[in-house]
Amino acid sequence: MTTVSIRNLWKEYDGQVVLENISLDVAPHSFVSLVGPSGCGKSTFLRMLLSQETPTRGEILIDGEPLAAEPQPDRGVVFQRYSVYPHLTAVENVALGLELERSPWLGRLFGARRRAVLDEAREALASVGLDAARDKYPAQLSGGMQQRLAIAQALVKKPRILLLDEPFGALDPGIRADIHDLMLGIWWDTRMTVFMVSHDLREAFYLGTRVIAFDRVRQRPEERECYGATITFDLPLDPAAPIKERIRQSEGAALLQDEVAAA
Repeated sequence: MTTVSIRNLWKEYDGQVVLENISLDVAPHSFVSLVGPSGCGKSTFLRMLLSQETPTRGEILIDGEPLAAEPQPDRGVVFQRYSVYPHLTAVENVALGLELERSPWLGRLFGARRRAVLDEAREALASVGLDAARDKYPAQLSGGMQQRLAIAQALVKKPRILLLDEPFGALDPGIRADIHDLMLGIWWDTRMTVFMVSHDLREAFYLGTRVIAFDRVRQRPEERECYGATITFDLPLDPAAPIKERIRQSEGAALLQDEVAAA
């Protein structure tokens, strides 16, 4: 299991401060929901955890060690837009990451090595309920099935940290509920640490063991270039609490958010 520590993190673009003074410690096997208004830096924060972006100041530590400068297999990511290749079957999509890792020059394995990779890919597909669809192409899959495929792509390399950037926002409510339960099962079984960006407070409270809100506390025009978003509330949740209680908390948080916005 993996501990994540963020120390005095700042991010600027061309002199514009996006995030300021973010500090937190995340315990192993946490499910951290990141919420806040659009443009407050949630996805930027996620990209820094992935090493797609570099902090302007501060540091990110994984189990006490500085974060690698490039994306690594220890961190998987699932985006809102499905990161699947239309010309590959489901099992080929999942196997591709393993092939590229194990055969970086050719990007393709042969014989027993390829069979082993396909077996790993089928196992990942089975874990998200897609074993029967492994030979189908993405165009033959529903939106929910394509998102399951994207989750399998992230899981096949067995990451220690999973990053979710609004992965369920485009799904219908019924399918979304099914994917939520699937995600909770995967999180529990794999013991991963998960960070999820969401605009849906009910989703954030349903899935998370901790809800962290980012927002700007200085809103005057002359302050917006000099100051960025920071953590405005950090709420630990009991994953064993009944769902009705967690939804009640999310509704209270939504009312608080409305009051702050109106102030």
